[in-house]
Amino acid sequence: MATQPLKPNQQTLGQAIGKTASNVFNRTLGRLWGAGLNKGADKGIFGGTPGTARWKTRDGSTDWRVKLTIPSDSALLQKIFFNRASGQGTGSASAIMEPLAGTNGIVFPITPSVIVQHTASYSQLATTHANYPYYAYQNSEPANLTIVGEFPVQNQTDAAHWVATIHFLRAVTKMFFGGDDATRGNPPPILKLNGYGNHVFKNVPVIVTNFTCELRADVDYIATSQGTRTVQPGYGVMSVGSTSETLPTTWAPSLSTITVQIQPVYSRDTVKNFSMQSFVNGDLFNYTGGKGGEGVGFI
Repeated sequence: MATQPLKPNQQTLGQAIGKTASNVFNRTLGRLWGAGLNKGADKGIFGGTPGTARWKTRDGSTDWRVKLTIPSDSALLQKIFFNRASGQGTGSASAIMEPLAGTNGIVFPITPSVIVQHTASYSQLATTHANYPYYAYQNSEPANLTIVGEFPVQNQTDAAHWVATIHFLRAVTKMFFGGDDATRGNPPPILKLNGYGNHVFKNVPVIVTNFTCELRADVDYIATSQGTRTVQPGYGVMSVGSTSETLPTTWAPSLSTITVQIQPVYSRDTVKNFSMQSFVNGDLFNYTGGKGGEGVGFI
């Protein structure tokens, strides 16, 4: 039987399908190469020598996770995370705060959404018989930031971390009242915001103005009980022992949304050392004022 020749429109359709398939294939290989797969390693898909996936350990200098922590040189570390009776810098971790003791605060387990805004205020100068008003500059301000993060809980360890996170946010939105006379009447602590590298958020001093946590009705809840544990030394912790505290069972949602509103705050002495030229050059991401420590980041 003789083969019928293709009509012109059929030839055009076949050429279009072939080009589309080729483009999709090339884009797929492009994404693989962009992800670090060496050229030629794609042959392993069709029987050649495959590429090798490798895990690389991330050290502290490249840790870009979003964190809200108490400064490592702050005396409040002892009061919030450890038993005061054991002395400054040492002691057993508080049972409910123990999951956060090694990091000095909150580390969002999943990359959150962060809403950032900066404002420059101008006053309008109205003049008579003029088509256009004039504007006089007043001031600039880094407005409050909103952090929205999902918090998954899959086991009892995750549940204990969720409980500690909520309790930490409750604590840093309250003033010091009653108890030790040395801290009585003090406002809530100033935290440090870090995330996304040196030139986004690096040791930015912030206060927590509001936080919300959604306890959903359509998810499972996992039970946890903070009990006797051994705390590993963490950043800013000199030595830690084991705790003998026990707390009743607590239930944590398997998935929740935590929203935190924070406000950057800078002291008068810190602001006096601000330099526009240094800021533009990227030299003020961790200003220490000639002193050691974590410094202060300008945003």
